[in-house]
Amino acid sequence: MLRHPPGTEDLRRAADELASRLPSALAPFARLAFNYRWSWALGGDELFAAIDAHRWEACGRNPLRLLEEAPMVSLERAAGDRELIGRAYSLEESIRDELARTPDGNRGDPEHPVAFLCAEYGVHVSLPVYAGGLGVLAGDLLKAASDMGLPLVAIGLLYRQGYFRQRFDESGWQHEYWVDVDPPRLPGAIVTRDGTDPLVIHVPIRGRDVAVQMWRFDIGRVPLYLLDTDLPENKPIDRWIASQLYVGDPVARLAQYALLGVGGARALRALGIEPEVLHLNEGHPALAPLEWAATRVEGGDSFEEAFESARARTVFTTHTPVPAGNERYPAEDLMRVFGGLDRRLGTGWAEILDLARIQAGNTEDAPGMTALGLRVSRAANGVSERHGEVARSIWRPAFGAGSDHEVPLAHVTNGVHVSTWMAEPVRRLLAEHLGEDWERRKRDPDTWAKIADLPDAELWRVRCELRSRLVEYIRERATLDRLARGEAADYVELAETAFDPDRLTMGFARRLATYKRLNLVSRDLQRALKLIDGPRSLQILLAGKAHPSDDSAKHVVQQLFKARRAPHVGERIAYLHDYDMGMAQWLVSGCDVWVNLPRPPLEASGTSGMKAAMNGALNLSVLDGWWVEAQDDCGGWSLPGDVDADHEAQDDRDAQMLLDTLEKEVLPLFYDRDKDGIPRGWMERVKASIRTSAMRFSAERMLGDYVETTYFPRAKGKGASPKR
Repeated sequence: MLRHPPGTEDLRRAADELASRLPSALAPFARLAFNYRWSWALGGDELFAAIDAHRWEACGRNPLRLLEEAPMVSLERAAGDRELIGRAYSLEESIRDELARTPDGNRGDPEHPVAFLCAEYGVHVSLPVYAGGLGVLAGDLLKAASDMGLPLVAIGLLYRQGYFRQRFDESGWQHEYWVDVDPPRLPGAIVTRDGTDPLVIHVPIRGRDVAVQMWRFDIGRVPLYLLDTDLPENKPIDRWIASQLYVGDPVARLAQYALLGVGGARALRALGIEPEVLHLNEGHPALAPLEWAATRVEGGDSFEEAFESARARTVFTTHTPVPAGNERYPAEDLMRVFGGLDRRLGTGWAEILDLARIQAGNTEDAPGMTALGLRVSRAANGVSERHGEVARSIWRPAFGAGSDHEVPLAHVTNGVHVSTWMAEPVRRLLAEHLGEDWERRKRDPDTWAKIADLPDAELWRVRCELRSRLVEYIRERATLDRLARGEAADYVELAETAFDPDRLTMGFARRLATYKRLNLVSRDLQRALKLIDGPRSLQILLAGKAHPSDDSAKHVVQQLFKARRAPHVGERIAYLHDYDMGMAQWLVSGCDVWVNLPRPPLEASGTSGMKAAMNGALNLSVLDGWWVEAQDDCGGWSLPGDVDADHEAQDDRDAQMLLDTLEKEVLPLFYDRDKDGIPRGWMERVKASIRTSAMRFSAERMLGDYVETTYFPRAKGKGASPKR
């Protein structure tokens, strides 16, 4: 990594200033707060919670806010706790040593890092610049880069209101609201030129030069720079550009893409960073290589020379086969928002718009950011083996290929950050049996040889502990959710004693869209209700946000709410409000079965199932996304992944197969106990689930694949380009 990436001193000053306002013994807490590396260290969360557990949760587990808002009595009590202060110094020292360690055999040039550009980052619940899976995947990749020592910097946007918050009314209808983010209360710092004046760049958007400052957040070794337009010299409409993540107005979204792409490239220049690789995570930042090319045109290169030079360093990942995820826009909107790009590139708008069309030269074909991302990149990939196949089919016309297999679009299957998503009780159990350093060795297959020898009793104890913790969490959350909806007192009271820590717990939580088919759970409602009745039954947790404009998905949830007064529903089924990373960690660690029911082939990956699996949950999933690659070794169950144009018939079949599997296979296996009360057959599958997911579907494996196949391929070439 660059010796001292810009903003390093700004973060240090922010930590020192915070420490100066605290009891002196709490100085290590102030320093830890300004690097999110604490968030995946064993005991990191517990360390901050020990200062004031109530305030820790009330401030959204934001360490800066905790230290600023905790009552003085709590701070002084913590400062006088020698054991707690010792733990803080120990954690600080271990993180410092790790960040100073020279990585072994890693590739990449510290002076010319990979630059990763993405519209959202799910690093931690306290940094609300993410919406869902795309952002959480990006955050996991940054953490893996830190763990592996890969030289990488990240660029994104600092949203002043983040993504929407969610509440339901009594009918089950979703309502959205936004909460202002106060950046000075986040554990980052404005990047300055000299310790006082912010480093400001200017980005042409809608015919005006918009002033942009940068905030830096440290994710272990990786600096994350977030661009911010909320400056007094900007017009109100320009200050609003980085307001809401995935803002509804399409022209406003294009302004965000200009800020991310053009602004991202200019930010790298201003920071003095010359990346060897530009990684575009989805099409949102696809203008970045064009801005890079524009700089070379200004230096005297022709457009063709500059374009090929920028393209040679750019790689692109597409995450969705869903049409809504591949937005297209009227050509006049791109020309208005991206005005001046033609002049700076030394070419005409016809040439630029053709780069963004599936069929170059077809003026009836609306341009879009995904097609642009493909054309400005030397390499492109989907995010699972099956998604790669689907993406090749979708984008075949752009490449003019004679068949799908001729399309040069590969796949790198997603992975998740083990140390973030594996619950601490599981991590500690594995450390006891696999060795204290197992997390550094997780890419080595030999690390996992001893998983089969884990004592069933110990692993079952951990699984029961996680389920019990989840039940406590659900009782509190469900009670508060029902009170907020204005439910009747008797229904609220059911939540206070809801769920049983010994009952099989099934989870379905993800971004809600109609293709996710949450409705399969209740399609045969009477039969489904029988599965929650009796001592050997199941309890179901549901959560997820529908896009504000997706009324169809909202209606699916509303239909579920109509059954809430049926017998046992109130105490054995809960739909939780406002799904986020914090809630996800409770659900993926505590559920016994994780369900995924997409309409094939519309699931690109499905990383929530990986997170659940590495905690010992068993997946019950449609054969789509990552599950196609994992089903044989991960110990779960599968529903067919066939494509069927008759959606009604397909949904009827899949709903019955889901209930059949739960009734005849899942429930009996879970409740089949030996004389010691342990479900031996279940535990065999749990071990397979942990082993396969943590070894083959980790973010470290994913990033290793990017390094070897995409960032620094051994046989470098220009790559195949879509037709221009």
